[in-house]
Formats: sequence, structure tokens, C-alpha cells
Amino acid sequence: MEISGRQLIAEALSSSSNDTFHSVNPQTGDPFGSPFYEATLEDVDDACWLADQAYNDLRVTSAELRGQLLDAIADEMMALGDQLLERAHAETGLPMGRLTGERGRAVNQTRLFADLVREGSWVDARIDQGNPDRTPFPKPDVRSMLTGIGPVAVFGASNFPLAIGVAGTDTIAALGAGCPVIAKAHPGHPGTCELLGKAILKAVQNTGLPPGSFSMLQGKGYDVGQHLVRHKAVKAVAFTGSLKGGRALFDAAAKREDPIPVYAEMGSTNPVFLLPGALKERASTIAQGYIQSVNLGVGQFCTNPGIICGIEGDDFGVFAKEASQLAAQVDPTTMLHEGIFSGYKDGVSRLLDHEGIRLLDERFSESGENVNKAKCVLLQTHASILEASQHLLEEEVFGPASMLVTCNSVHDMIDIADKLEGHLTATVHGTEEDLATHSTLIRLLEKKVGRLIFNGFPTGIEVCAAMHHGGPYPATTDSHFTSIGTGAILRFGRPICYQNFPQPALPEPLRNENTAGVWRLVDNERTKASI
Repeated sequence: MEISGRQLIAEALSSSSNDTFHSVNPQTGDPFGSPFYEATLEDVDDACWLADQAYNDLRVTSAELRGQLLDAIADEMMALGDQLLERAHAETGLPMGRLTGERGRAVNQTRLFADLVREGSWVDARIDQGNPDRTPFPKPDVRSMLTGIGPVAVFGASNFPLAIGVAGTDTIAALGAGCPVIAKAHPGHPGTCELLGKAILKAVQNTGLPPGSFSMLQGKGYDVGQHLVRHKAVKAVAFTGSLKGGRALFDAAAKREDPIPVYAEMGSTNPVFLLPGALKERASTIAQGYIQSVNLGVGQFCTNPGIICGIEGDDFGVFAKEASQLAAQVDPTTMLHEGIFSGYKDGVSRLLDHEGIRLLDERFSESGENVNKAKCVLLQTHASILEASQHLLEEEVFGPASMLVTCNSVHDMIDIADKLEGHLTATVHGTEEDLATHSTLIRLLEKKVGRLIFNGFPTGIEVCAAMHHGGPYPATTDSHFTSIGTGAILRFGRPICYQNFPQPALPEPLRNENTAGVWRLVDNERTKASI
């Protein structure tokens, strides 16, 4: 498939701008390939108004047709073959094996959402039947369900170009809910984005859905994204990236005449707590899992364990020594792009400039000689340093870096947990006796994060119905919703209630005859039965 570098506005290609940029090979720092055209504000307007027109039809299409659309997108992603993987590798430096697995995740989650949409219970249909004979006042017939909120602006992640990108969870969930999507291509992998965007457009065409159901805009700067978020036709925003970027979009959306929701996932330091029983039993084993997690994907995961706390003593000493030795064996590896690599180096330097924080092993100060290659860095400090400088708890370093925190007692861990702001995850290593003895720590962590892990590590997210990938601010802008797993579709649903409507005028899930066989709450009872 040819890469044009142009905007994908419904079924048309646009390149009205003369401003261009190129893909960059992160392994060499060199630009390559044909140019990509910056979207103009007119391009943004065209894409948004076409999405607004498509919304009228897309939100009322059958669940079966939207399921067909998602299955078609999965088919078209696979049909791109090696071209997709090779382009993503050239633009991100991610290994082919990793990208092959990520494509599998993207395809599988798309089919998972197709099944969810067809089954239909996600709309949360509720029926309270009327009773005209009730006294002193008749009871009205009241029915409600979720419907698509409207056109959604999607800003994909740099670190998951396939699974959380143009064709990632946000786009798939929004389309499944009946919401047109305007995707902002990530400038770190614009060619990968175009290939995925064309795959979606082909699926839209093959299923006969309105052309404005999907558009994609290119842009290296901030203007395109800001105008997209402010556009009157856009009714929700999904974003995965930095706190700075997510907060800028959130603030722009809040300043609109009609503020809209921004579902921004912005990362965290994902603290890990090592309780005494676990350290005594398996300090070395935990160290192995820890270093694997810190370095997974060159540490470029929003769930990277950035802080790990243990009680001073022989057992924590064994853990620290093992972790140091394992980290020293990790070769420097290419990061996604120069901006992330620079941010990684600056983040580590800022921490080391703080009194009381040091390198666990001075060998970690050695940097890779090649472009954008990051070395694993382990730092060490004491709980008293964190107590005096709370911001160190929240300062995410995006990359293969983590800080070991020596505590005098579990009370220090409780103090650290109490000072935490919002994070995506927290991890506890312990025994069942540890959990019972230190339940205060667990209760505190429940208030601070969206996912608690026991005897594992936060990297590696299972895409399933029960997964919650979110957390209190600043991990996300709305802790009620997940950005991974089938619950992600709920971000793009808006409740609508029908009172005393005749049967033929009701949406299918709210009619007496349950032709779709969805679960419904009928007079406070969960049932699939028709009325």
C-alpha cells in the first residue's frame, strides 16, 4: 500500500498545506521516506463536520453492522501484512517480535469489541414499566440506555503504535459505540498511522457506513490537536501520553463554550511495596521479575515500576544486590524517538541532582554510544528523603529507570502510600500473613490507584472485561473509566431516557420483545426475557 503523507478525510486525500515533516529512524536519527503534510485548520474543520454528519446515521446502525465494521477492521489490519510491521519497526525501533505480538493484541481486542457490540448488553438497558392505575398518581413508563456520545477525537500513544494507536482501543471502542472518529496521527510514526487509517477507511467502505465515520489528520505541532479539541462537532477526546500533553487538551476542552469530557491516560510511577514475608522467602526471585519489568519495552510503559520500597535489613540487601547485578547485564537499547530519549536522560539527571538520591551502582552512569540508546538505571534513596520531597513520589521517568527506597519499617511504607497522588497501579509482594498484618497499607493504596497487583508486576495488561486501566488524577483525568479492556466503550456512551414512548418508536434494546437477547434491568430484575 502506498504511503501518501496526506490527510485521510473520510474517503478523500488532502494536502492543502505546504508544511511538511518526515519519519525519523530512531536507531540513526535520520529522516527517511516521502514527506507528510501538516493538516490545516480547514482540514480539521472538514473532518469534524463530516464526522458530525456521519454521527446521525452511525449511532442508530444495528449492533450487527457495527460488529461487522470492527471485524472488517481486524481483517484489514492483518491484510497489511509485513508492510505494517516493517514500517512500524523503521519508525519506532521496536523489535519485529514485539510488533508482531502487538498486532495480535490489536486484532484480538478489535474482535473482542465486535463480540461485545453484537451481544449488546453494554448499553445498560433499563426498563421500569408504567402503571396507569397507581394512586395517587399514575406511574409513567420509563426506559433508558446508553447511546453514542458523538464524534470522538483520538490521540494515540507513541509506545503502542498498533494497539493504542490509530486503530487502537480508543478508536475501536468509539466506533463500536456508534461514534465517528477523527484520529490525530502520532508524529513519531506517521507512516504506520496512515497504513492503519487506510485499513479503517477500507473497512468503513466495505460495510457501507457513512464516509465521515473515520478521518485521520497528520501534524507535528500542537495546533492541529488544539483545534480538534475545540471544534464544536467533537463531543469527547481520548488521549494516551504525558501529563503535560493530556492536561493541555483537558484545559482546552474545559474552556469551550460547551465543555466536553477528555479521557486522558497520562502515566504514573506505579509504586511497588515489598513486605517482610515475601522478601524473606524470595528476594532473589522478586529481583529478577522487577528488572524484567523495569526494562520491558526499554521501560517505555505507563505501568513501568518507578519506585520500589523495602525495609532495611539483610533481605532487602539481597534484593538490591541481585537487582543491581541483573540491571548491569542489560544492554543499552533504542528508545522510540529522540524526544523520549532526551526526556529520559533529563529525568534521571533531575533525580540525581537531588541530595540523598544516588546511583545504586556507578556502572549505570555509563551511557550507550549509539543514538537514542538508553541504559538501565537504578537509583537508591531513603524514605526520609521522600518524606521531605513529596514530588519525587510522583515524578515519572519514562524509560528503564527505577528507584529503590529503603524504609525503617512498614510505617514508612504507610507514610509513603499516604502521600501518593493518583497512579495507575500499585504492587504488593507479600504472603497472605503479610496482607493480614499490613491491611492498613492495602486500604490506603485502594484510594490511590486503579489497579492493585499482588506478587507480580504492573507491566503486561490483560485485555478483558474486568481490567481497569486508569486511576485518580494525575494518572488520568477521569478515574471512573478504563482505557484498556471492554469497559473502555463506556467512555463513549451517553444515557438517554424515553418516557411513555410507543413500542415502535423505541430503540430495539428497550422494546418489550427482547429480539437482541441482551441483558436488561426490568423492574429492578436483571433478565433476558421479553416482557
